[in-house]
Amino acid sequence: MSVVLYGSQSTASLVVHWLLIELGIEHELRQLDFDKREQKSPEYLAINPAGRVPTLLIDGQVLTESAAIAMHLADLHPEAGLAPAPGTPARGDYYRWMCFCTYTLMPAYRAWFYPHEPAGESNVVAVKEQARLQLETAWQQVADHLQAGGPYMLGERPTVVDFMLTMLMRWSRNMPRPSDGWPALAAHARRMKDRPARVEVYRREGIGDWT
Repeated sequence: MSVVLYGSQSTASLVVHWLLIELGIEHELRQLDFDKREQKSPEYLAINPAGRVPTLLIDGQVLTESAAIAMHLADLHPEAGLAPAPGTPARGDYYRWMCFCTYTLMPAYRAWFYPHEPAGESNVVAVKEQARLQLETAWQQVADHLQAGGPYMLGERPTVVDFMLTMLMRWSRNMPRPSDGWPALAAHARRMKDRPARVEVYRREGIGDWT
């Protein structure tokens, strides 16, 4: 199987890279330089017209969207136990929390990091404040869930949900209230950070913060 990951440091491609290492999938990593706008080059746009990362090629099939790729990788390797069996109640919870990542957390982060996009430069302060409140409310919900049913999001075993959430927790590291300011989230992050594949993905991407 030929696997190529297009990504960039500290973007949503991190979770895909982490899972490829976690699952022992041989792959080629092609890091794009966003400062040079390589994600908007004609060559890359021919692969992913959205001009975003990650893009994963598996035997020529083009896959985009970090959460979708992460779930697909788990399904390709059921022996790793990173996704509940289809049709089970746990699978329903799995979908719930993966969609929480994509529909609640990621849009709020987009508004925080790019506040001019939804309402223009004159509304940047208001957009960021609203995004901050949305993120803090969401992280409180996750913390409450972990306290009630942890240590992982679906109970005793980690799933792809935990990998996604850990990546998204890191994105808050420079915010007024970082996600690991909640004790339950800090404990969860510590468990995930201690995984050898997380250490290795940091090494390969040259990331030295939030260790």
